[in-house]
Amino acid sequence: MMNCELLATCSALGYLEGDNYHKEPDCLESIKDLIRYLRHEDETRDIRQQLGAAQILQNDLLPIIAQYPQEKMLYEAVIRLLVNLTQPALLCFGKVPNDPAVRHHFLQIVSNLQGYKEAFADEKVFGVLSEKLYDLLQLDWEQRQEEDNLLIERILLLVRNVLHVPPNPEEEQNIDDDASVHDKVLWAMHMSGMDDLIKFLATSQEEQQWAMHILEIISLMFRDQNPDQLATTGQAKTVMEKESESRELEILKQRELAAKKKRTFERGSRHSRFGGTYLIQGLKSIADRDVVCHMGVHKFKNYSHDCGKKINKVHKRKQAAKEVVSKRRSALNVRLFLKEFCVDFLENCYNRLMYVVKDSLIREKAQQHDETYYLWAMPFFMQFNRVYRFRPELVSETVSIRAFHFVERNVTNYYEMMLTDKAAASSWSRRMHLALKAYQELLTTINEMDYSKDENLRESARVIKCNIFYVMEFRELFLTLFRKYDATKQPKSFLKDLVETTHLFIRMIEKFCKGKNNLFVQKKKLKRKKTKAKKLAAASSERSEEELEEMWKVTLEQLGKCAEDQALLPEDVIPFDAASEIPVEEQRAEAMIHIQDALLSGKAAEALLLLRAAREVWPVGDVFGSSDLRLEEESQLLRQVLFANLPRQPAVEVEETEEFRAEEIEEEETESVRVTESEFNFLDYLKRFANAGIVKPYILLLKDYRQNSAHTNHCIVKLLYRVAYDLKMDTLLYQLSVFHLFNHILGDPAASAYQELVKFSRYVLNRFFTLAANNSKAYVELLFWKNFATIQEMTEGYRKDEQSGENKRAPTWSSEEEEELETLYLRFKEEEIDKDVIDCIMEHIKNDMRTRKQIAAKLVQMSLVDSIKDVKRAKKGTKIVLWREEQEMELETLFVEFRGSDDVLGNIMKNVTCKRSRARIIEKLISMGLVSDRKELYKKRRKLTKAGNQGEEDFLNDLGCDAVQVSSEEEAEVDEDDSSEDERGELNTKSRPRCAPKGDGPQMGEMAPDPAIPSLCCKLQQQGLSGPLLWLQNCLNRTAVKREDDGTSIAVPLVPLSEENEDAMEHEVFQKLLKKVGIRPPADEQESFWRISANLSARQLRKIASVIALQDGRDEAVERNEDVSADQRSEALRALVMARERNAAPTKGGDDEPEERTKQTRESASGSDSDAKSDGEKTKPKHLLKRSRLLDSDDEMEDEAEETAEVKAMEVPEPDSEVSNSEVTHRLIKRRRRAIEDDDED
Repeated sequence: MMNCELLATCSALGYLEGDNYHKEPDCLESIKDLIRYLRHEDETRDIRQQLGAAQILQNDLLPIIAQYPQEKMLYEAVIRLLVNLTQPALLCFGKVPNDPAVRHHFLQIVSNLQGYKEAFADEKVFGVLSEKLYDLLQLDWEQRQEEDNLLIERILLLVRNVLHVPPNPEEEQNIDDDASVHDKVLWAMHMSGMDDLIKFLATSQEEQQWAMHILEIISLMFRDQNPDQLATTGQAKTVMEKESESRELEILKQRELAAKKKRTFERGSRHSRFGGTYLIQGLKSIADRDVVCHMGVHKFKNYSHDCGKKINKVHKRKQAAKEVVSKRRSALNVRLFLKEFCVDFLENCYNRLMYVVKDSLIREKAQQHDETYYLWAMPFFMQFNRVYRFRPELVSETVSIRAFHFVERNVTNYYEMMLTDKAAASSWSRRMHLALKAYQELLTTINEMDYSKDENLRESARVIKCNIFYVMEFRELFLTLFRKYDATKQPKSFLKDLVETTHLFIRMIEKFCKGKNNLFVQKKKLKRKKTKAKKLAAASSERSEEELEEMWKVTLEQLGKCAEDQALLPEDVIPFDAASEIPVEEQRAEAMIHIQDALLSGKAAEALLLLRAAREVWPVGDVFGSSDLRLEEESQLLRQVLFANLPRQPAVEVEETEEFRAEEIEEEETESVRVTESEFNFLDYLKRFANAGIVKPYILLLKDYRQNSAHTNHCIVKLLYRVAYDLKMDTLLYQLSVFHLFNHILGDPAASAYQELVKFSRYVLNRFFTLAANNSKAYVELLFWKNFATIQEMTEGYRKDEQSGENKRAPTWSSEEEEELETLYLRFKEEEIDKDVIDCIMEHIKNDMRTRKQIAAKLVQMSLVDSIKDVKRAKKGTKIVLWREEQEMELETLFVEFRGSDDVLGNIMKNVTCKRSRARIIEKLISMGLVSDRKELYKKRRKLTKAGNQGEEDFLNDLGCDAVQVSSEEEAEVDEDDSSEDERGELNTKSRPRCAPKGDGPQMGEMAPDPAIPSLCCKLQQQGLSGPLLWLQNCLNRTAVKREDDGTSIAVPLVPLSEENEDAMEHEVFQKLLKKVGIRPPADEQESFWRISANLSARQLRKIASVIALQDGRDEAVERNEDVSADQRSEALRALVMARERNAAPTKGGDDEPEERTKQTRESASGSDSDAKSDGEKTKPKHLLKRSRLLDSDDEMEDEAEETAEVKAMEVPEPDSEVSNSEVTHRLIKRRRRAIEDDDED
């Protein structure tokens, strides 16, 4: 019963009098009220059901748009309401409901939609829609308003909704060539000119935004059509068609005669008086006696133990998948109009529309699953073009390697989702069927081009075949689909298309290989990386002096041999790890440990080469000896290394690393794909099909040989013949169900029409009986499907247990255990649980001693699974593939929260709600633009402890080298490299000196602006690019303000709107400036603009902007900064070292040894300038000395060292000192620069 308010609203619309409709004054407001009611309906869609029951659309809405098209507001409101009422029921409910009550409402909505579709089969209604759409398309883009575009889209959606309504099978039981409701709607569209407007929208460059709507409408128009029948409409039947029809009639005639003859024999000439009970000798009953039969003698041949038994109901999950596609032949006039539409569409629209649609799919502009319309259109129109008049240039957009790759990628994706998303497996199966048909038509078109008379077409086909045969994924696709075929989720039509496509592919690759001696193809192997726990080598401190002396004697002998014969020395020894995150400059201690490990393991030659290579990498300070050392001196140095107690990394940290690695491997298998090339062997490829898992689907399809076409039966027999005859593996077909099928074929009354099947069946049976004459166990083998080992045993003889090493170790299984295992496997396989199947079996199996490997091997042996890979434990985090919007927001929030931590990825994985693998999270972070490189997510390494560092310095002192001097010179060298333009970004992130002054650099965790920026700005200003520089400065400031306000940091695109800025973005120097600033170029083809990195904070952005803004007044300072020599920097570092030693002196309690060491350090650091340094130390102010004793952190010590150096330079400028006026000026300039930057920040 209709709601009172809803009834009043509908009554206020108007009334229909004859063919005229009279609207009420409140008609527009009433329509808006109905839209508002629909927006607030409940989950049962009660408002929609009541409006459908009242037939508001048929009696009110359609007459309104037909008689009042000139009233714009009313017309737009009615169209909006019609789009809402006609939307598919699946969109209203989300999916087909399982609850009977909700399903009733769903079917009611579908019934209403079918009534709506019948009402739209009116030329007048589509005429009004076509006229309005034509008027809107006549407007130029300058004149077209947003409301006009919205109305165009709503009209297209209305047409789509009407065509989408499914037929009613109970009411539309029409025969072929009779007009259905869908045909009537298509004819109304044709008579109103809507089809011409659709073709115009498909070919117009200005209207390409409606491409996806147009493709969807076209796919719904041809939903029930067969492209072969459509292409031959209006033409006389060919000779092949006539022969096929006569063959079918002959088969039906022979079967009818056979059935009539059988009935005649069953009746008999007179009544049989033997109607009692009798025994059937040789057929045992349950009581081990002959069966007692109560039926007539003429029915004896049809007797079976199954007679009279109750048929068990098959579970819904085990039922065979139903065929969804139903093809029918439309009325002749409709088919002629559709044929003409196809011809015009191919000639004018196909290539352009498919290009636009594919571009939208690649750039992810379309909605989810919109690629199915693309995958439908590709085979339909390509097949129509091939049958009608084969012109490859009309479908050139989809005949390419990219099209093969696109289709193959979608087939693989649908296949994985069908295995993962079990609730929607049937939907993923239908999508995979569409992709497979597209792949089949691509191969058919290439094969047709190969037989063309045009040389260019044959050459193009050859190039495409070379590429698809070369790539491994294209060859392995069919094997994978056959192995994973599931009759409960994939219908027989999918298996039919798969068999025919495989037959075509094998035939093409066989023809391509003929006459070619060497065809090389791509081959991929998964190389599993098994990470093992690294055992630390025993350090020299754990060995006694006697053991080390003995080792040194052996080492000396090896070194003597190396001196005599240089060929004994190994090659390509690298003393550092280039892939490590630790900079090369900081790997010196590790290199020393590697040398000691080589000596301890008895590899003297390798240790000698490591020493020489390390000397070349780290020449500063002669830590590894000078360059002119002789072999005797190198031997002494190696002896010191062998006997030294080197600081090694603590074992605790190693355990943590191994635990981290084990955790990572458990979550995600670390596999690397190794790609190689090998010569292709056709027989080796064919052997991949000689497998029980692939033959079973062929036999399953062969059981329907009566319903199959002649071509399908030929494809099945051809592959079975290749296996049985070409590969000599006919034993694979020795199975009872196969022989039962052969018996049906041989006993078929119409067997003369299946000569190929009959011939093959006789060949296999003759081979079996020949084998059975020599092998009496062959009859028992009929009960099982066989693998290669069983086939070999049947033909060559069975091996004894002692001859097989596997049988020795194989555990025995009793029949009860096998039955228990099969029951448990079938039980847990059907249950949709997250736990692994074998884990569940191990929990419930009676024998607790069974291991996972034994259970998996037994499942394979019992043919319950095809391979051990099928029962492999599922990887953690890989079951969830799709990302929802709330999950993406959660990921972005976690990234912003943990971006400053040492282990960003680890913290995200711990706190994310929906657990996923590391690879999935890294891939999503990169696609969202939060990071540009996966290296940004690497876990930051821990620094060595102070004890380890002190041990390294002690060791260097023991070797006669000054650790302080080496570190000072190294840091000075790093500073020199740091000032170069080409390496500035890398050194700032990896090789920043630990003793850099605090006032001269950025704050903790921030990176200072590159000093090369001012010079680049000068060059750009000289070339007249001041405007783009100002634009860049404004963009940086705006981004800084936005990041301060929002509190989040994402990559911001740099969009140039003026022509001057666009030219600057292509300028080489300007691009170099952008990289120095921290703006990265587009990462892939989906990005068009440069982006301001998300790693730059608002403070850093303001600093960079201020450097760009103030560079005019600082040209002179920049030039002076570039002229600072390495000697001045090394002097400042020496002052830092002395400050550290003075700070450490009071803590020693007056020990003599530290004072002597401090004295030696001062002498080695100062050299000839020691007098000047000591004088400068005396004149140092007392308050600075007191303050330096209270400093605890390295940063404060660095500040103090800089202040000490500056005060000493300004207050005690002695003539003998190296501190010159230029240095004082330089330091004052640096102070001014920092002051200016602080003012800008304030």
